[in-house]
Amino acid sequence: MALENISLVLFLIYVLHFGELQASKQIYVTCGSVIKLMNTDYRVRLHSHDVKYGTGSGQQSVTATEVQEDINSHWLVKAATGKSCLRGEPIKCGGVIRLEHVETKKNLHSHHFQSPLSGNQEISCYGDNGEGDSGDNWSVICSGDNWRRDESVMFKHVDTQMYLGTSGRTFGRPINGQMEVVGVHSSTGAVHWQTMEGVYLHAPDIAAKYTHNIHSEL
Repeated sequence: MALENISLVLFLIYVLHFGELQASKQIYVTCGSVIKLMNTDYRVRLHSHDVKYGTGSGQQSVTATEVQEDINSHWLVKAATGKSCLRGEPIKCGGVIRLEHVETKKNLHSHHFQSPLSGNQEISCYGDNGEGDSGDNWSVICSGDNWRRDESVMFKHVDTQMYLGTSGRTFGRPINGQMEVVGVHSSTGAVHWQTMEGVYLHAPDIAAKYTHNIHSEL
């Protein structure tokens, strides 16, 4: 086997192994990661499902659940509407993102409708195949330069300046026991979230550097 082919095989083995290892050690939330978000006040995970609100916008409802294993609590981290970000790139504090519900391909969304239980601002899921509008944009409020997996953060809706939170009230059928998710004016309420289970992509800079070194040696 030619030296170049041997080097390529070794490199691919390296990237696969190193990428998996680094993803498990990734300390930041990155573009393209799939995550679950837990409200730190009520210990419930941000959740959605193909159930429409019976009032307000009539869009897909967003709730919070105590169940850890539910696949309907997975969210894809991606760039703001009309923007792009590099897969594995850390999300900056103050940066604007969208959160796409993995199972239904709709984005976490808000607008000037009242929430059904508490009369706060409604939070819904909106769009088709991951494409919606500016109401899908959320600013990540955190300390430091980048959003760390282990820190509590807030999400501020760009269009309405409301914070993503929970009201503490729970629904009856058909989503019995799930908690209402709302937008609120104040940053002192139940508006703090932390990433939990998920797949966190690693920045590709180390693999790119390794590729450059291989080609330099050949």
